[in-house]
Amino acid sequence: MAESEDGQEKSEEPSERKLNKAKEEGNVARSRELGTAVLLIISVATMYALGGWLVEAIVMITNHTFEFDRAYIEDTSRMSAELRLSVYEATLKTAPLLIIMMIAGIIGGAGMGGVSFSTKAIAPKFNRLSPLQGLKRMFSLNSLVELGKSWLKVLLIGGSGVYLLWYYQRHFNALGMSDVMAEMKGAIELLLIPLFILALATALIAVIDVPWQAHSHKKKLRMTKQEVKDEYKNTEGKPEVKGRIRQLQREMSQRRMMDAVPNADVVITNPEHFSVALKYDQASMDAPVVVAKGGDEIALKIREIAKAHEVPIVQAPPLARSLFQFAKVDAPIPEGLFLAVAQVLAYVWQLRQYRRQQQGERPRKPNKFDIPDDLKFDP
Repeated sequence: MAESEDGQEKSEEPSERKLNKAKEEGNVARSRELGTAVLLIISVATMYALGGWLVEAIVMITNHTFEFDRAYIEDTSRMSAELRLSVYEATLKTAPLLIIMMIAGIIGGAGMGGVSFSTKAIAPKFNRLSPLQGLKRMFSLNSLVELGKSWLKVLLIGGSGVYLLWYYQRHFNALGMSDVMAEMKGAIELLLIPLFILALATALIAVIDVPWQAHSHKKKLRMTKQEVKDEYKNTEGKPEVKGRIRQLQREMSQRRMMDAVPNADVVITNPEHFSVALKYDQASMDAPVVVAKGGDEIALKIREIAKAHEVPIVQAPPLARSLFQFAKVDAPIPEGLFLAVAQVLAYVWQLRQYRRQQQGERPRKPNKFDIPDDLKFDP
């Protein structure tokens, strides 16, 4: 089991945040064997597809370079021009192969871990100069795996090379005995066979190496229990800080509610434990909106502000309890309470009309409210 610098056991799997941070720093799982295998396989396939065309191009450039008349010997500038032309033609002919190999190298490098650019990955790490850390790396499990891969490469690639040299010995001896063009094509084919065997051997090693590199990388990023706790605190915030933030948010919300009470049309009370302030504008609102609500001390504060600004206060305990429980601040009231609230608003408007005119019979406050069973609340 891996240990941290302070001796704590790294027993926890790396978090998503740590994995993302490692990727940003260029610390991702890589497999050199995978990159080499992809490069070899694509290169062999490309050379197989373009082999005949490349041979013809090489023969053409060779003939053009070494066949010249006496005038070329007497005028050295013409020789230089021909050399530049040969180099240009050679570059042009080999460009497709070189471009494909470059793309294959990029694909192989990014095949595990993806594309990652980070200056931290190439920054010098002076802790690696520690002899003690060097000894730990030399005798670690990872070093044993790398040693095993090296021996596997020697056995597979070396053994394949020796067998191919023995098997194609007669073909090698026969080279140079016939037409140059035919022998060059034959040489390309003989070259492709060991390269293909080499690619297969490297691919076999890559199949073993990729899971190991993924496991090893994840193991290096494992965390101690303390690191998990610290990361949680840094991500979610310390409990005391979160509590203070919630307290400030509540205070700000209460201030906003209290500022809205003077503009309310009515405050419905329990009468003591709950207070709910409502506003309704027929021109701009589809339903009454709760602008403030609260219990106990907040309920008392809402009533004080309402009295100071002459906002009507109506005692309707069942309706006040339902509004407090099911309605949200700055949102329309539940549809099931429309009728009950309409009774209260109608009473408030009639009361205002009566107070203005000071004549007729004083309106009666509604005593019964039609509240659906699913919106009733009894604390």
